[in-house]
Order: sequence, then structure tokens, then C-alpha cells
Amino acid sequence: MDFLIGVVLPLALAIIMFSLGVGLDFGDFRRVLSRRLPFAIGALAQVALLPVTTFLLVIALALPPEIAVGFMLLSFCPGGVTSNILSKFARGDVALSVTLTAVVSLLSILTVPILAAWAVAHFLGEAAPEVSVSGLAIAMFLITTLPVLAGVALRRLRPSLANRIDAPLSRIAAGLFALIVLAALAGNWQLFVDNLGVMGGGLVALNLALLLIGLGLARAARLTWNETKTISIETGIQNSTLGITLAALITGTTSGFSELALPSAVYGITMYLVSLPFILWFRSR
Repeated sequence: MDFLIGVVLPLALAIIMFSLGVGLDFGDFRRVLSRRLPFAIGALAQVALLPVTTFLLVIALALPPEIAVGFMLLSFCPGGVTSNILSKFARGDVALSVTLTAVVSLLSILTVPILAAWAVAHFLGEAAPEVSVSGLAIAMFLITTLPVLAGVALRRLRPSLANRIDAPLSRIAAGLFALIVLAALAGNWQLFVDNLGVMGGGLVALNLALLLIGLGLARAARLTWNETKTISIETGIQNSTLGITLAALITGTTSGFSELALPSAVYGITMYLVSLPFILWFRSR
């Protein structure tokens, strides 16, 4: 378990973020300037509305403090590669999805450490572990931002190599993601069983609410249907591997996954169950 948390978990996240970078080029970042309204709506939904919605749900459900922090950590995480894949399958605006994921992922080095430190202090109170915002930011840079930039650089310098490794990297990332989720559940199995009702129901409700919020915002702004699909997916899908990693970084756990990681682990399963009907509906239109 020590090897899994100390080596496999950060390596898995780094590979996932590197695979995101490999699929990007500098043109994806330039699209922000030419498609300001869709990007602004998507970024607002991810950075602001998502954490606010999660906070209100956590308060309404009166979740245990550790589980509440886990919910909040999940809400701070951008979509990652999963949202790009789902957007493509739903026949949404893939370029917009990639742009949002890339930019918000890079911004997360600034937003996530500050928000995570606040959530831990707010819900755990005197029992809260000391969270170093600067230390968390450095760790975020090393395992998220740096791999993305390395992937973008590889795409720029060796596009043929990037094309060859893109698909295998995605498969490796998916396998590592499944391993991490299963290990986190196994390490907190009794806690998972004890809180499955309220936690599972809360995660399903949160996922459903966010998909609908993204859909409603995009329709209210009169975006195109393809842009609307993507905004809904980007708002409703989070990078659960990052949530699990954040929990490990904050608690300094080395002998097992902490309770803070449990919501992200469960979400790694429930998000597919909740989003699938939306994706199939999007794809059919």
C-alpha cells in the first residue's frame, strides 16, 4: 500500500496529465481569444459554480467532516482527459473541451491549494492537519502542470511520436485510474459501506445537478448545441484521480488511503453511471 500511495498514485496522475498534454497544441490555447463567451461560461462553471454547488449540497446533507472535505476536494478538480473523451463521444465541441481542460488544469496550481486549505480548515476545525499552500502548489505543479507542459512540448517538437503514443498512453492512464479507485475503496471499505447511502446519493445528486447547471447556463447564453454539450460535460465531470491524490498530499498518508479520498474514489464509478444517459442523449442529437 505504501508503494501504491507514494509511487503509483502520483505516477498515475502524472501519466494522465501527460496524456492530456500530448493531445494538445498551442492552437488550443489560442482558441481562448477567439471563443471568449463559451470559454468564459465553461471556466466560470468549473472554477466558481461547481465548488459553490458542492458546498451547498454538503451543508444540506450534513455530511461527516472528512467526507465533506472529500466532496470539496473533488469539486476543485478540473475535468481532465475523461471529459475530453466523453465530449468527443457525445459529438460535442472537442476543441472547446480540450481548451477548457487545458487552461483550467494549468490554473489549478493557483486555485486548488488555496481552496483545499480553506476546506480542510472549515470542516475539520481543530482536528485539521496543517496544510502548506506553497507545498501543495509545488506538488500540484510537479504532478499536474509539468506533465501537461511536457506533453504539449512533445506534440510541438515530435508530432509523429506524439501521435504514436497518444492512444497507448490513454489506455495506460485508464488502467492506472481503475487501480487507484479500487485500492482507495478497498482501503476504506467499512467507511465506504457505512456511508454509502448518503455519500453515494450525494455524489449522484451532485453529478446530476452539475450536468444540468452546465446545460442550463449554455442554453441561456444561446451557445451552439455542440458547445452546450461540452459545457455540460465539462461542468459535470471531475478528475477523481486528482481528488484522491490531493487527499494523500494533505493528510500525508502513507499506510493507506485517507477518508478524504473516499468521495473521489466512489465518484470514479458513479460519474459514468450518471453521465452515460446524458452522453447517449447528446450523441443522438
